[in-house]
Amino acid sequence: MNELLQAMAIIVPFVIGLTEMAKRTGKLPDRYVPFVSVALGVALAFLIAPALVWRDEVVAGIMAGLSASGLWSGTKAVAGR
Repeated sequence: MNELLQAMAIIVPFVIGLTEMAKRTGKLPDRYVPFVSVALGVALAFLIAPALVWRDEVVAGIMAGLSASGLWSGTKAVAGR
């Protein structure tokens, strides 16, 4: 469990940054952002945390992608943008 949380803590900032870069190109509609975040999270989980069991990597990636998506939209809502 501890390794899962550590992997998520590493993956979330990367997912936020890569998703924001994809959005700024103008080719990623807002409705696809959560799906892209989850896909990036799962891909990065396999790259960053290869010591975990594959099911744990998928779970960490999904949780990181959803966390990154929610964290970014929540921050924007609080900032009033």
